[in-house]
Amino acid sequence: MMKLRNQNCLRLLLYCLMTFQLLTNAVAATDTTTDVVKVGCLYPLIGPGGLYGRDSVAAIKIALDDLKNSTQYDYPTLEVLLGDTRSKSLRAVHIARGFIKDDNVDFLCGVVSSKIALEVTEVAKENEVFFIGTDHASPRLIDEMLHPYYFRVSNGTRQSMQAGAKYIKQNYSHKPNLKIAFIGPDYDYGYQAWEDLRFFLKKEKVPFEIVGEYWPKLFETDYSIYVHELNASQPDIVVNGHWGQDFVTFIKQAKPLGLFDNANIMNFDAGGNYATLVAMGDDMPIGLVLSARHHVNWPETEKNRHFVETFRERVGRYPSYAAEGAYAGIIAIAESVRLASNKNDKDQIRHNLENLVVNLPEDPAGFSSHMDPVSHQILQVQAIGKTVLNNEYKPAKVLLGDWFIHFPSKQLPAVSN
Repeated sequence: MMKLRNQNCLRLLLYCLMTFQLLTNAVAATDTTTDVVKVGCLYPLIGPGGLYGRDSVAAIKIALDDLKNSTQYDYPTLEVLLGDTRSKSLRAVHIARGFIKDDNVDFLCGVVSSKIALEVTEVAKENEVFFIGTDHASPRLIDEMLHPYYFRVSNGTRQSMQAGAKYIKQNYSHKPNLKIAFIGPDYDYGYQAWEDLRFFLKKEKVPFEIVGEYWPKLFETDYSIYVHELNASQPDIVVNGHWGQDFVTFIKQAKPLGLFDNANIMNFDAGGNYATLVAMGDDMPIGLVLSARHHVNWPETEKNRHFVETFRERVGRYPSYAAEGAYAGIIAIAESVRLASNKNDKDQIRHNLENLVVNLPEDPAGFSSHMDPVSHQILQVQAIGKTVLNNEYKPAKVLLGDWFIHFPSKQLPAVSN
């Protein structure tokens, strides 16, 4: 049921065996039951992004249990198969093709890296299999690469940058000659984020000057040369487009070089990830402007508390934002099939996904995430905060607070530069 090959770490092997047991125990039917909905999920379990993959697997189990225990609806039975991509494109494509050809999955889901998602989405299109994106953010997937079988259930960079532009307008529109520098990873995710931010700043009529653009390679280990260049360019704002360990490394190297004394640092898409806050510990500077696709301390709703605390009870720590995206993916799949006549009615399932409305842990009171039928991008609230001292969710010493809340437009805006 789950294909996990060539693991070279005993600890990871034990984790994978535990994961296998958790996912299979959540299935209430045998493999021969035709009504079972098969979902092939692709996540890295080791290497770069491995934490996000492991968190996603734990969240999938929570979603399966919540579906099984629902008293509101009778959801279909989902059988989840897991493939370890190791953050490698060719491996991810091979696993995706195997899920489709050998396991006859009804859905693909997951993928952390936008670079890999751009490859997997072509496999989904070619085989007419739904691909539910849960943790990657490039706008290309909902723009020129969009096809009828792709849907994304977590915020993308276009939404994040739109919220970021509004934040800058609200807090810096009074400043003449606003100087902005950008540093981000040298691949599609970074390029698109910077392009979108510039577009939305112009749309918001924010006058600004670009004083630097810097493109370290993905998984860079030495940012010192870039930090020196940023200091020399004397920006008012440095917008950082990194995620995960790259952002942690950047902060740790930039802090002693004085960057935080000279400019306001912002990361609107992934910088506020709980895992990043934990990794920084006491070294996290106060006052950084950050956001993420899910927060452990916002919104303060029963659903979010249930998700965060259930995750902590089962895993022994609080979740990264990737976990809630995986949870959303499983819920979206179950809801789209529940409303269809059967799992093979692809036209009806597509219609259901295009009109999807689901209440998720990241949704504030009175709001539910809903799909934009044109772009196949789910529309969600974006919460941007500042780093403040707060140890309520240990071991993090710093959390986000002083929130700026951005509600989505009725439809994802198009971008053209």
